[in-house]
Amino acid sequence: MRTTIDIPEKLMREAMRVTKAPTKTELIKNALYNIIQKNKIKALKKFKGKVNLNIDLDILRERNEHIS
Repeated sequence: MRTTIDIPEKLMREAMRVTKAPTKTELIKNALYNIIQKNKIKALKKFKGKVNLNIDLDILRERNEHIS
């Protein structure tokens, strides 16, 4: 999708420098991906301590040892 936006050049240069993004397009795509990931993590954190999975880690670890 083509979109025209006005971003301060200094801000764009600094963001490209610190992220080592090779292009403005890659920089924007990475920024959008990071925003989405951050918000998904934030939403998942709401479930902390509220979901009981009844997982026995000792049994799970033993099973994984046999698979290797």
